[in-house]
Amino acid sequence: MSTETIDSVIPPKGKPKWLRVKLPTGKKYTQLRGLVDKYSLNTICTSGSCPNMGECWGEGTATFMILGNICTRSCGFCGVKTGRPEDVDWEEPEKVARSIKIMGIKHAVITSVDRDDLKDMGSIIWAETVKAIRRMNPTTTLETLIPDFQGIETHLDRILAVNPEVISHNMETVKRLTREVRIQAKYERSLGVLSYLKKNGAHRTKSGIMLGLGEKEDEVITTMKDLRAADVDVVTIGQYLQPSKRHLPVKEYILPDQFKKYEEIGLELGFRHVESGALVRSSYKAHKHIL
Repeated sequence: MSTETIDSVIPPKGKPKWLRVKLPTGKKYTQLRGLVDKYSLNTICTSGSCPNMGECWGEGTATFMILGNICTRSCGFCGVKTGRPEDVDWEEPEKVARSIKIMGIKHAVITSVDRDDLKDMGSIIWAETVKAIRRMNPTTTLETLIPDFQGIETHLDRILAVNPEVISHNMETVKRLTREVRIQAKYERSLGVLSYLKKNGAHRTKSGIMLGLGEKEDEVITTMKDLRAADVDVVTIGQYLQPSKRHLPVKEYILPDQFKKYEEIGLELGFRHVESGALVRSSYKAHKHIL
C-alpha cells in the first residue's frame, strides 16, 4: 500500500503538505459565518472544525447535528463526547429548519449522535426534522447521515417514509478493524442497513470510510466491493485524523496517489460518485451526490 508510515503511535509534528488547508475565505463564507455567530446556529461544520467548511458553504451546503452532542457509543475515532445524553428537545426540528432558512442553505446534511438510550433510538426526531425542513425550505435538498439504529427496520422505515434525496450510513473502516474502531457497531449490520434502505425505496444511498488506521489496500477494496454488493451509490474515502490523545492513533498518512487509485477502483466497481482524498469528509461535495 502506498503510504507514509509512522513509527510512533503519535503522529509526527507537522502534517504532510496535502493535509494543510488555507483558512476559509470568500463572500458567501463570510456571510454565513456572520449568520451562524449572530443567531448561535449549531452546525457540525463549525463545531467539528471541518477543513472543507469554506468550500461547502460557498456552494450552499452545510451539515447539522441533531439529538444533542452526547453519544451513547464510544467509538475510538470520534471526538463527540460519550455519556448519558440529555432529554430530547422536541423543538429541535423547527430550530434546525429555521437555521437552514436563515442561512439560505441549498443542500443540507443532517447527522446525529447515537441514541441507544431511546426506545425509538431517535428515529422519530429524525423524521420530524426532515418534515420541518421540507415545510420551511421546500427547495432545499437533503442528505440524512444516520446511525445504524441497531438495524431495527421500524426505525429505518421512518427515514424511508420522509424520502430524503440521499440516505447515508458510514462503514468508517474495514471489517478487521471494526470492533476496535466502532466498538458497539457491527460491519455486517451496517452493510445490512445500507442494503435494506436501497431495497425498500431509498433514492440514493451513500457510505464513507477513513484510512490511516492500519487497514491494508486489499481490505479497503473488499469493503468497497461489499458496499457495491449492497447497491450503495456513493462512497467517500478520507484520511483519519486523531481528535485527541485519548483517541486511536494515526497509523499512517495515505499518499494522494493512493487516494486517486481508490477513486479509480471505485468508479470501475460502479459507484455513481467516489470522493477520495486526504481531506474528504462524509459531506464533502454532498450537493453533487443527488445528481
